[in-house]
Amino acid sequence: MYKNAVVTGSSRGIGAAIAEALAKDGWGVCINYIEQQEKAEALVQKLRAQGCRCICVKADVSVKEEVDRMFALAQCELGEIGLLVNNAGISCHLQFQDTTADIWKRVMDVNLGGCYNCIQAALPSMLHEHEGIIVNMASIWGLHGGSCESAYTASKHAVVGLTRSLSAELAPSHIRVNAIAPGVIRTDMMAQELDEEQLEELMGEMPLERFGTPEDVAQTLMYLVKAEYVTGQVIKIDGGFMI
Repeated sequence: MYKNAVVTGSSRGIGAAIAEALAKDGWGVCINYIEQQEKAEALVQKLRAQGCRCICVKADVSVKEEVDRMFALAQCELGEIGLLVNNAGISCHLQFQDTTADIWKRVMDVNLGGCYNCIQAALPSMLHEHEGIIVNMASIWGLHGGSCESAYTASKHAVVGLTRSLSAELAPSHIRVNAIAPGVIRTDMMAQELDEEQLEELMGEMPLERFGTPEDVAQTLMYLVKAEYVTGQVIKIDGGFMI
């Protein structure tokens, strides 16, 4: 299998931790961003200084033409892509009646449409080689309902359904498709959405008595990359929050 990967939304947080773990494991990594150019370039410089192969490419995963361009650049600079990590996503914390059609569409276009666009771009090479790995980033809210999270929850439920359906379809081609469903992970996104009082309340519900880290998610990603007999699974990383 080609040991090159595209990790969407990987300039910071979970995506950056995944990109770093893969690069240090010998993968050529395409780091994708849409706004955080400085962080993406800094990560590339850090990893290249350690002897890793990586590039960064700006692309909105909801736009097919930008995704196709990103994959063309990644294949030119790194080689054919054997691993796709669909990590890019946006959240929306609103009551349903306040969720406008534009907000709903944007969440779906990025969280679900981004998976569609990237998988479409990655599949031809994987089908030709008769092997490959796709890991989609779901959420515990893609397995449970989340109050004031209707658009986000709906999009992540769809990602779970896509993962399970596609895993069955692609298994005969030796392409494995799995998903990771993070719980409360300490990222910039979480810090923007929750204040200290809300974080303290959440901490009281954590059986493992801590929030997850991007590195916790990256460890699970590396397991799925190497677990050759695992496909069609959705693995929760939530510290027991949703037992």
